[in-house]
Amino acid sequence: MQQEDLSFVRTELEPERPAPARERGIARWLRINLFATPLDSVLTVLGVLLIVYFVPPMIRWAFIDAVWSGPDRSVCATVAQGGIQPEGWSGACWAFVNAKFEQFMYGRYTVSERWRVNLTAVMFVALLVPLLIPRVPHKFLNAVAFFIVFPIIAFILLVGGWFGLDYVATSLWGGMLVTMVLSFVGISVSLPLGILLALGRRSRMPVVKMLCVAFIETVRGVPLVTVLFMASVMLPLFLPAGMTFDRFLRALVGVALFASAYMAEVVRGGLQAIPKGQYEGADRSVSATGSRWD
Repeated sequence: MQQEDLSFVRTELEPERPAPARERGIARWLRINLFATPLDSVLTVLGVLLIVYFVPPMIRWAFIDAVWSGPDRSVCATVAQGGIQPEGWSGACWAFVNAKFEQFMYGRYTVSERWRVNLTAVMFVALLVPLLIPRVPHKFLNAVAFFIVFPIIAFILLVGGWFGLDYVATSLWGGMLVTMVLSFVGISVSLPLGILLALGRRSRMPVVKMLCVAFIETVRGVPLVTVLFMASVMLPLFLPAGMTFDRFLRALVGVALFASAYMAEVVRGGLQAIPKGQYEGADRSVSATGSRWD
């Protein structure tokens, strides 16, 4: 009878041996991610040299030699600007940022009414954060409040003129306030409009398809600054005498239409990624359902 050698089998009494040092810990991570090949090693060394060359001067400029406070602009003036540069100083001027911080946030928005902007920002964060956390319940109600109720309340708060709130013209808006409003409106409007444009471009109706293709390709063929220039400067020239629209509203419409054209291509790309068999099966199912209703 043939006997087998079982000496290689580990018994329960034999302790487990740890993995080699090069196969665990930071050494393994460095070998796999930074020094896997000679080219990776060279690139890693060059990256470290660049970091050593650029980061310390940047830290010195931004923090160590920076000016954090001062009575007036002279603390940050340079010789090239005709001012007086403090001896040994060549860092960032955070004193200017601190002095103009409110202007960066609100623009020229009425000082006594800036609480309305702060309240709108708090509402925005309070509704957005639960919408981004999967475990938070009541997503439908949260979405309705964020995309439908919140824009109405925000419009009343920011513009005013109702419920005893003073009217604040959009020409006084600026800074982060304008950036957030443009971003929120552009994203909220471009998603449904982009879906409609994408479906229209794939439509079997020639007129609808031609109009959608013409709009998408025309808007995507020009930069955003051109769209904003047309909305702010050229549009009033095509309107009857005495008729005009708010400039900020024109910018909102221009950004929304511009983002819609790009969103339409994103949606169309997703639709084209659907396997042909699945798409044809869904199409036949819809056709069969329609025939039964007929």
